[in-house]
Amino acid sequence: MRSAMKTAARACLAALAFAAGSAGAQEGAGDVVYVPTPQIVVETMLNMAKVGPNDYVIDLGSGDGRMVITAAKKYGARGYGVDLDQVLLKLSNDTAKAQGVADRAQFFDRNLFETDLSPATVITSYLLPQMNEKLRPKILDLKPGTRVVAHDYHMGEWQPDEHTRVSVPEKVVGQPGVSYIYLWYVPARVAGRWRSDVPMSPLGAATAPYEFNLTQVFQRIDGGARVAGQDVKIRGAELRGDQIAFTLIGRIGDQPNLRQDFRGKVTGDQIEGTVRIEGGGNTRTVPWRATLTQRGEMKQGGADTPAPAARSAAAR
Repeated sequence: MRSAMKTAARACLAALAFAAGSAGAQEGAGDVVYVPTPQIVVETMLNMAKVGPNDYVIDLGSGDGRMVITAAKKYGARGYGVDLDQVLLKLSNDTAKAQGVADRAQFFDRNLFETDLSPATVITSYLLPQMNEKLRPKILDLKPGTRVVAHDYHMGEWQPDEHTRVSVPEKVVGQPGVSYIYLWYVPARVAGRWRSDVPMSPLGAATAPYEFNLTQVFQRIDGGARVAGQDVKIRGAELRGDQIAFTLIGRIGDQPNLRQDFRGKVTGDQIEGTVRIEGGGNTRTVPWRATLTQRGEMKQGGADTPAPAARSAAAR
């Protein structure tokens, strides 16, 4: 009873603190203000990340454990949460045991900045923007395709791949009545020069060497290709995790109106996938592989990548 009263008191004090416009942050000392994530937001976050039985969820600043417990019980995932509040950690582990998911949902006394994130396929957080940005380099070093879902707060200049807002009438902290959810996919590092041999027409078997030059700002990519002495602009380039897609259109070699749609999976210094070649009323799809010949730099922000508007302060 005393622990429950202490937890409730902390939550009440946290709500009052945020209503007054102040918030603590877990900067190694563990003085984070506890505000629980509404359950509808928990489930929306897990749905956006498409969490399933094969996922491993790590929740940073896990509070009462509801994120990982819901992921385990409703979605069949495994994972753990980290926090520095001993009362909340005990509550989380006790709840996981009572809910029958203690083998798949565990909670540890760890500083979130020192936590090993490499096992995660999904990372969840309800942290202040400056904390997210401090974690950002560590997150960007994770396996491409790792999903990151944040409640209310952005990652600075790293624009989300998806975002939504949820009506939460009972929410009284931050922006009352509304929660914002952001989803990112850790992007593969594709900046640089790639070489590939690609068929020159939909009908012929002959191939020609292509050199692709890609630039990258987080998941935003652009660039061009050089083939048969011609420079061709890349169009519609997309990168989501380890999945890349782009298109070449125009005169390529002796083909006056050729369209080539490239799709592939990035694995280290290799891209493997298919290219759909269309021209002269004919179309075919063939395997395609590219090899990195010169690594470029993934830029992290700039004047053309404004951060989303910061939401009012809160933390779980």
